[in-house]
Parts: sequence; structure tokens; C-alpha cells
Amino acid sequence: MNNKRFSQEVHVFHGRIAPEKATLVGYGAIIERLKLAVPFPQRLSLISNKRHSYETEEWKVFSSRNTFENTLLKHIVFALKYEGINLLFFKKLFEKISKKEVITLILMEYTSQYMRRVWFLYEWLMQDKLPIADLKIKGFIPLIDDEMQYVSPVSINSGRHRIKNNLPGTFGFCPLIYKTPKLESFISENLSEKTRNVLKGIHKDILLRTSAFLLLQDSKASFSIERENPTPNRAVRWGRVIGQAGSKSLSKEELLRLQQIVLENSKFVHMGYRTEGGFIGEHDRTTGEPIPEHVSARYQDVESLMSGLLETVKQMENDQYHPVLAAASIAFGFVFIHPFTDGNGRLHRYLIHHILSMMKFTPQGIIFPVSAAILKRIDDYRKLLENYSHPLLDFIRWKKTPDNNVEVLNETIDYYRYFDATTLAEFLFESVDHTLKITIPAEVVYMQKFDAMKVWLDDRFQMPDKMIALLIRFLEQNNGSLSKRAKEKEFAGLSDQEAKEIEEKYKMIFN
Repeated sequence: MNNKRFSQEVHVFHGRIAPEKATLVGYGAIIERLKLAVPFPQRLSLISNKRHSYETEEWKVFSSRNTFENTLLKHIVFALKYEGINLLFFKKLFEKISKKEVITLILMEYTSQYMRRVWFLYEWLMQDKLPIADLKIKGFIPLIDDEMQYVSPVSINSGRHRIKNNLPGTFGFCPLIYKTPKLESFISENLSEKTRNVLKGIHKDILLRTSAFLLLQDSKASFSIERENPTPNRAVRWGRVIGQAGSKSLSKEELLRLQQIVLENSKFVHMGYRTEGGFIGEHDRTTGEPIPEHVSARYQDVESLMSGLLETVKQMENDQYHPVLAAASIAFGFVFIHPFTDGNGRLHRYLIHHILSMMKFTPQGIIFPVSAAILKRIDDYRKLLENYSHPLLDFIRWKKTPDNNVEVLNETIDYYRYFDATTLAEFLFESVDHTLKITIPAEVVYMQKFDAMKVWLDDRFQMPDKMIALLIRFLEQNNGSLSKRAKEKEFAGLSDQEAKEIEEKYKMIFN
């Protein structure tokens, strides 16, 4: 295996146009040469024929000075050095080549940092100890390069491999996130602390009412994303549940409780983890056959996947992994697994609330309206989900069931355990950024203006609260003016001069 040639010169590669004709290396070259059942990384590596280096959205181009021996060993070393760790790649590689070949590979450079990582990854991913003697050298090296990918703040030493295991997850569930300028910028801003400082001077009553409004807004938005139109009572009930996010530990029992609240009428829906296949997509109008956009995890794997996900939640909380990165990994992992027959979408967004609250990112007393933020960017959100799901369709074999569902025919569990959550984290951070900088402050300011208008109306006209709320709503809907209908009906008791005075005061306060 190590004698095979892995590099190839490319200009167009699987629909991607390279910025120049160059040699494909690293993960991309190995996946292509061995036909591994793995989606290509978002960014592929090339070695140019020229002495220049640069990056584009889809390519990382290295100078011709980086040319190396065209073997599996050297491509793996290059990938680990410049492309980070790809858990799904290594799992599929270890399933493709024999254990003997893995041992030979490791023993070629037994004490090198790269082969120590390969050795550790084999035994961790395959849950199988290789017949290789423990290392006796002194130094420990981190498994993941923390300049390239986000790691757990707490590492566990593996004396056998002299490796510091800093994976931000467990064997059962471990998405990884690359460091990007966008994510680094958001993290360095310390958005949560900045928002707390801004809200410190706000009256508690204002914050409580702001939170109540945002809860209801988020509840309605969550239904809208699922193309549902809930009754006011149902929206209020789900809003109350969101308001309690983070107050209880996450467990299978808690998720089942939440599913019951989400669905309410479960007469026609199987409750609990799925006992059949699942997919997101359409049915052919004529035949009724499924047309999947996303194929959910095999129902036989759901229990194991969810156990892994819940263990990783605990690890991230205990190790103080960044809350937004944790929320992206867990919440999107949940919706990819799709553990329930129905209710997955709203629970996916609930998990974002839960983790941000549990890990003390969300300002106390204020709910982060994640669904409202997503609804404003619904096309980006759907594209984000498709970018994960569509590449996997090539590796999932399924057949139609008699009831036009899907039955997955091959092992797929690792696609839901080990994925790249970088773009998911960027999307969530953008939503958080907009909410903390714009949505919450704007709502606080609105409440302050509302109160100022209310005090003036109460002092000037002794209006009851209900009438004041109705009056302000009418003024909002008509750009600061009372309509002829309002003057003649609901507010017929006002003179023309009084109505004009109210309009002027409204514009003075709200503009």
C-alpha cells in the first residue's frame, strides 16, 4: 500500500476548478486514490509547480518547495501537518487498509509525532489495541494542533503513545471545528461579557419584559421555520419551555419529556427514539417514492449516537469548551442524527438555548432568540444543512420501504459522529453576534421608549394600560399617525387637537 502513487496533477477535480494546474496532495489525494467513502474536505491541498503559496475558498496552494515523496506515509504526514485532524477520514482509512498495513505504517516512523498520532487514532477510533510496545520517550505532544483546530481546554495523557488527548468530544460523538479568522474574531470580542456590561444599568423590570417578548418571538419563529402556524396558547407554552432551557441536565429522559411538549397531540406519531428509518425531503407525486435531501441515522444506531452526544455535552460543560462552539456541535449533530420521528427541528434549536444558558454564555434573565435569528436567514440556514447532507447521499445506500420510507442498507454511524462543524459554528456565531449587538439592545431601547410614552399618556389622559398598548400599536402600524378609523372608533373620545398632540409626542419619543 505504501508503494502506491497517491498524487495526481489536477486542474478540474470532481467539479472543482483548481486555480492552477497543480498536484493534489494530503487528504484529497488519499481519498481519491483509495476511493474512501468520505466526502472531500471543504478545502483541498495542492502543490504548485511554481514557488508561490496562497489560499482560496476551496484550495490551499503550497509552493513547489513543499514537494515530498509520493507515498501514503508522506501524504498522511502532510495532511496532519497542514490540514489538521479529520476523524472520519481516519476511521474510513483504517477500515479500508489492513491492520498489518497500519502497523507497518506506524513502525516506519515509530517515535515521530505524526505516526504517534496515527497510532493513537487507530486505537481510539477502532477500539482495538495494536501489538506495538508502549513508548518510553519523555515528551508528550498534543493530538490536535490548537493553532489549527479548537481543542478541549482539558487534555488526558495517553502514556502509551505519549499523546495529550485534547479532542473536544468522546469516541461516541466528536465533531471538530477549524480555527478561522471569523471565529477567532468573534471569540476575541467576548460578546457575552460585553452584553452583560451593557445590560447592567438597565432596570430589572425592563429586562424581564424584554425577555418575555423575546421568548414569545422565538417560539413563534421556531414554529414558522417548520412551516407551522401555532395557536397563541401553544406558542406561549413552548416559549415557557425555552425560558427554562439550561435549568435541567440533558438526558434521554429530558429529551423525551421535551418531545412530548413539542408535539402535544401524539396520537399519530411514534414517541421516543425512532424505530424505523427517517429522511427529510419529498415524495414523488406519482409513485409516492421518497426523494431524500437528508437521510437520518439508522434507527439501530440512534441509541448509541445519542448516548455519545449526551456524554460529549457533559464533557464540553466540565472542560469549559467555548459555549457557542459547543452549541453548534451538539445542536446540529442532533438534527443530523434526527433521533425522533417528529419534533427534531424545534428540539435542535432548543438545544442551542440550553447549551448557551447552561454554559453561562447567555446574559442572565435574557433569552437568546435563536429561532428568530435563523428565520431572518432561513435560506442560509437551509443551505448550511444541505452542505452537510447532500455530499453524504453518495455514501448512503438505501431502499424504499412499503410505506415509502427509507431503509439504510450500509453502516453509516460515523457520518453522524465525526463531522466538520466549522461552517455551522460560523453561522451560529453570526446569529449570536447579531442578537447580542442589535436584537436585544434594540428591544431594551424599545421598552424604555414604550414606558416613557406610557407615563406621558397616563399622566395626560389617565388611560388604562390596555388602551395605551392598543394606541401605541396603532401608531406603530401607521408610521406615528392615528388612522381615521381609530379616531372614529377605538379613540373617538379624543379631540383632533389631542390626537395631534399624541402623534407629536410619539414621534418625539420613538424617532
